[in-house]
Amino acid sequence: MKVAVVGATGLVGSKMLEVLEERRFPVTELIPVASEKSAGKKVKFMGKEWNVVTPQEALTKKPQIALFSAGSTVSEIWGPKFVEASCRVIDNSSFWRMNPNNKLVIPEVNAHVVTREDMLIANPNCSTIQMLVALAPLHRKYKIKRIVVSTYQSVTGTGQKAISQLIGERMESCCNAKKDFDPVYKYPIDLNLIPQIDSFTDNGYTKEELKMVNETHKMLEDYSIAVSATTVRVPVMGGHSESVNVEFESDYELSDIFEILAQAKGVIVQDNIAECIYPMPLYAFGKDEVFVGRIRRDMYVKNALNMWVVSDNLRKGAATNAVQIAELMLEKGFVVA
Repeated sequence: MKVAVVGATGLVGSKMLEVLEERRFPVTELIPVASEKSAGKKVKFMGKEWNVVTPQEALTKKPQIALFSAGSTVSEIWGPKFVEASCRVIDNSSFWRMNPNNKLVIPEVNAHVVTREDMLIANPNCSTIQMLVALAPLHRKYKIKRIVVSTYQSVTGTGQKAISQLIGERMESCCNAKKDFDPVYKYPIDLNLIPQIDSFTDNGYTKEELKMVNETHKMLEDYSIAVSATTVRVPVMGGHSESVNVEFESDYELSDIFEILAQAKGVIVQDNIAECIYPMPLYAFGKDEVFVGRIRRDMYVKNALNMWVVSDNLRKGAATNAVQIAELMLEKGFVVA
């Protein structure tokens, strides 16, 4: 099987290569794709070195699946061109997510919507992915009425330059190192929190916050759910964390919540307050699961629940989810190895 990874030299693209190899996806020919500036570079995959090519060169190689993680502009221009070449596209940018003609998919949540006709499938926002992996099994039983979520998002969600800014600021403060980075944030990120991810919209919410609203509605196929999000960038490398308050239409037993989550695909419950066991991004790093803890009943709102949700945003929040969609296409027989 010929598999193209568009944006192969970036943070998420390199993670896609890692996940494809770890999960033994049946790649017979890798087609790493990047801009003309990166063309000719080499990436390692399955013990071999592969030459990076431009999108146009990749099309001539006729890949069967293309995983895109090179930004919205690249996805807008090249996604349809790969589809026209009979290549199935899984896009990690935000460009196609809310297009009514394209499915938005988390395999643990809505694999049932994927059909043979779907040639371009969108990968959801990282924060939405981990939240819905945890909430979807509860929604199926109790029906969600309202979600209030605050996120604590790693600098890796911004990219390599943000990592350089965090490390550079830390070196400046602790070691008097000379500044050797170009800031991508308006404010310092080390020893700080920035309550803005993406640009603000007219209603005072950021685009990142509205992504969580709109993507939740689309994937749970329920536009009546009230979703209120506050997204925050934190000086962490390794994963996103979320404080989630969810109100259901029907009451629940806390023991049933634990049981449902313990049995949910892709979820690991870490909740033992006697031993101070709960999810943390440092320990979610490099893992594909969504970790849930601090599960407790809301003290004042009937049928409501609080929980703490953590996941590696570069893996389940991006690369792993995309590869899982490719695996789903293979499993359904839409592509043949």
